[in-house]
Amino acid sequence: MSDEKTSLRERKKQLTYQAVSDAAIAMFLERGFDKVSVAEVAAAADISKPTLFRYFPSKEDLVLHRFSDHEDEAARVVSGRAPGETPLAALRRHFLDGLDRRDPVTGLCDHPAVLAFHRLLYGTPSLVARLYGYQGRSEKALARALGNGVPARLAAGQIVAVLRILAEENWRRIDAGESAEQVYGSAVASAELAFVQLRTGLEQVSR
Repeated sequence: MSDEKTSLRERKKQLTYQAVSDAAIAMFLERGFDKVSVAEVAAAADISKPTLFRYFPSKEDLVLHRFSDHEDEAARVVSGRAPGETPLAALRRHFLDGLDRRDPVTGLCDHPAVLAFHRLLYGTPSLVARLYGYQGRSEKALARALGNGVPARLAAGQIVAVLRILAEENWRRIDAGESAEQVYGSAVASAELAFVQLRTGLEQVSR
């Protein structure tokens, strides 16, 4: 098969992924995750249930598909950093840029559709549990980018945890009623503090 045909096939596959995921999320937002069956999602997407499971191994994957592009994001930032830039400096730069762009992954986004999605995600225990699997894979990818070995694994675990906590805190405040603009300044300050702690260790908070 030619590269052109392979590329076309892959694009069609990605479009199907996106269309099915979007249809499922719309139904989950309207009626609740637990009140919508996989069979109903398949019917709405005009595909069979077995076909749906070929794309999405579990019902939770229909929602977490939106995170698939971000699973190895930290690893890609480290691998693609500028010459002379440290991994931590690259990750700091990337996260601050995400805050500035109101990237939903940073938790600092108050667009109604993003708020609804986050409420669905964090309000559904099975989705939260599945999200930890995503974070574990993100940690492993980052450890590989850092060089593997115990030091790299320890660093990756700390970094992924910090990014998660920063995003959750931003999301918590926005969900409580603050706007992204109101949270932005303290979100930047918290991120700066977090990266200082990553760089210098925990001595300053264990005194």
